[in-house]
Amino acid sequence: MKKSLLMLPIALIVMAMALTACGGGSSSSSSSGGGEDAAIEEAIETSATGTDPSKCTEVQTENFNETETGKSGAAALKACEEEAEEGSEPAESVTVTNVEIIEGDGAAAEVEIEGGTLGGQTVAVAMEKEEGDWKLDGFMGFTKYDPASLAASLEEKLGEEEGISSELAACITEGVEELPEAEVEALVFEKNNEGFEEIATACNE
Repeated sequence: MKKSLLMLPIALIVMAMALTACGGGSSSSSSSGGGEDAAIEEAIETSATGTDPSKCTEVQTENFNETETGKSGAAALKACEEEAEEGSEPAESVTVTNVEIIEGDGAAAEVEIEGGTLGGQTVAVAMEKEEGDWKLDGFMGFTKYDPASLAASLEEKLGEEEGISSELAACITEGVEELPEAEVEALVFEKNNEGFEEIATACNE
């Protein structure tokens, strides 16, 4: 098996599962009545559905960009901005709930996702306040995980890619659906491909 055949689906699944994939789309939130909660909700919505590369610095921390791109420092920022300009598939909308301020400069919230590869999932996110502005700092995991919905969305996405047969797409997504939730979280939020590499290897044999 050629390494490229393995790396292609790995790259696709990580790209497809990114919550902050850029592009058009609407957003919604639970109304907090203003204040810090509203600022947090707006930052999350902008990060998840925004198309302007400025979001990479205005509503996302350097730590977040580095985790999402797998790069560091200026390279992570550049990669984030390029992704925003290219406009990959976004969530159609997000709903932000359960905002909790932690020790003044930290916060957490739940984000329910509609549309896109993570449609039907709800995730917990960490926020950080930098120079008075709330920014998305990282993902803490699923608070509602629907493996069947994730698999269906992923199979559709992979099926659109040249060089991936319907049989290979079905094999990969079946394997992902059977992964423990913790391994899916590691793949989606930490970009840890170990569990997926085993699936891709088996499917390519």
